[in-house]
Amino acid sequence: MASLNVGSLGEYLREQRRTAQLSLRQLADAAGVSNPYLSQIERGLRKPSAEVLQQVAKALRISAETLYVRAGILDAERERDDVETRAVILADPSLNERQKNVLLQIYASFRHENGTSAGDDAGGDAEPSST
Repeated sequence: MASLNVGSLGEYLREQRRTAQLSLRQLADAAGVSNPYLSQIERGLRKPSAEVLQQVAKALRISAETLYVRAGILDAERERDDVETRAVILADPSLNERQKNVLLQIYASFRHENGTSAGDDAGGDAEPSST
């Protein structure tokens, strides 16, 4: 499922943006990406990084993991438990962004140590290093 699924992703992003009643420019500003770059993503011309997807998801107030699956970064069947765990961490209002990122790094480390490293790519790319 790691194929280049950007067309489907772009259509989904456009649908979510319209549902949120945001212009392309408004979403680009809220996500911290350029307007032309977001337009290229929506048209299926660019494959965004997991970090960009996380920023866009946050701006749209949707699950970043949903976008990861649509972009082919996460395998939907194999990663369901991992996705749910990450979603719970990211949705916890009592944690700040740095704490969430640290927890996700620790979680990915334990999964890797236990031989279930499939979610490591999303965890490693989902947030910038804060060290």
